[in-house]
Amino acid sequence: MSSSISIRERAFAPGENSLSIGIANIHAVVPGIERNKRKILETMAVFKEKKVNMVVFPEFCLSGYFWENQQECRDYMNSAVIERHHDWITDMLFPMLDDDLNYIVFNNIRKGSSGHHRKYLNSTYILNRTVDYMKEDYIYDKIMLPGIEKIYTRSGLDDRLVIDTKWGRFGFTTCYDYCFSQLLQEYSKIDQIDAVVQVASWKGTGTREYPTMNIHTDTYYGMLWDMLLSSRSATNQVWTIACNSVGVHTISGTKFWGGSGLWAPSGINIVQASHFNEELLIIHNIDIKGQRKIEVDDLEYTMDFNKIYRHLKGKRTFTRM
Repeated sequence: MSSSISIRERAFAPGENSLSIGIANIHAVVPGIERNKRKILETMAVFKEKKVNMVVFPEFCLSGYFWENQQECRDYMNSAVIERHHDWITDMLFPMLDDDLNYIVFNNIRKGSSGHHRKYLNSTYILNRTVDYMKEDYIYDKIMLPGIEKIYTRSGLDDRLVIDTKWGRFGFTTCYDYCFSQLLQEYSKIDQIDAVVQVASWKGTGTREYPTMNIHTDTYYGMLWDMLLSSRSATNQVWTIACNSVGVHTISGTKFWGGSGLWAPSGINIVQASHFNEELLIIHNIDIKGQRKIEVDDLEYTMDFNKIYRHLKGKRTFTRM
């Protein structure tokens, strides 16, 4: 299957229960639901041909991102909510699942069941042949909301999502969530996950300067993305599979940082996509459990943590003894 999007493929030594993943470092246009659908299907055809086991799409991959004109934005986003696209998902995405391709992770807004009809939930869904993707048990609702997202969306509050697979245990975060160390600590120390799947529409531009030190950057948030993915993976000793939007927002001009990729439990980046261009990453034979065990056997942070902190029974928090 030919693709207009650049493809980068890496293969490591095959092993028992090793995972192959496809990560879509792509851009969703606004307004452009049908164009975004076509791109998703084009991307899926490539990943399916490469026999990956799990595909990850970025945040807002179907709708695209918000903009400031609230009336125009709401009118468009109301047509993009997941409730309006069940048939497309059922007819076009679900049939792609098979014995090789077990999971499709994608994100889109939804109305949800509460009365907050003016604000959407920002939701990540797990497509798998054995589950109902609209069941709350298989949906992760974004918790931390930055800037403009507070206008249009509501928080998932105490939500979390953990799935067990033959390759390991996976937890999920969305974009700004990843900035908050407590969330990753809960996943790693309480849920004992092996990997975090982080979907995002993370922007790159932001100015920080220290004139007396002759230091200036216009891509502060991009730097933060690269730095956090490495440091959070290392300090929690988990893999991070990160999928970010890339390119320029059609209306607002916001520049998304891309830089999707895979980070090991050591914090070392294994492979990373472009910060500026669309790119499909295909990574074969990842030993999720085995490599994490090697890292933990060398120096287990959780064991040292538990010597000082104790888990409060019935709570997702810790206190020092």
